[in-house]
Amino acid sequence: MKVLTALISSLTLLSLNVVGLSEAQAQTQGFQFESVPVTVFGNGCPSGNAVVSLLGNTLSVTFPRFQAIAVSPTVVSQSCNLRIGLNVPKGYKVQPINLRYSGFANVPQGGTAALRVTPVFQGKVIPSRDDLNTNFSSGSSVGWLKDVAITGDTLNTCANPVNSVFGINTTLIARATNVAAGQRTQIGFNGIYRIRFNLTPC
Repeated sequence: MKVLTALISSLTLLSLNVVGLSEAQAQTQGFQFESVPVTVFGNGCPSGNAVVSLLGNTLSVTFPRFQAIAVSPTVVSQSCNLRIGLNVPKGYKVQPINLRYSGFANVPQGGTAALRVTPVFQGKVIPSRDDLNTNFSSGSSVGWLKDVAITGDTLNTCANPVNSVFGINTTLIARATNVAAGQRTQIGFNGIYRIRFNLTPC
């Protein structure tokens, strides 16, 4: 397990509310994550540092790309999981509402590949409006992008500051059991998650 800490200071989360945006911006000028510790673990995690940045209401976590490659006739599964500490100051309601990530897949005839993503907030799996996962069929050669609305529980810090954890479990599966000798199935993750939040001052 590798614990990587990225300090974020003087960065402001803006409200997503369109109505009264100017007022909301004025109310949230004091908001900031004092620190965002990131834990990265799993059999597919590459070596290297994770970088955390905050722009508006979007938190980005960037880490080295990883992939699963299966050479005929094998099946390979690679996982890399993130645990992101969120230190939320008093006076806000914070809800994760969107998750964006991308990668690529090269699947020869007779092979398949799969992407499995599970976001977790406050110890619960977050429901999503659309499918967070993707299956890639035989003969696929594509770059993929997922931009999915999620419905995480609201973190209420109206009375007291709260430390919480946002987690993302990612698994890439490459299957080459029926591909021609010497060919391989490949699926990759581009190494960046963008998490958008709804922020409401109490």
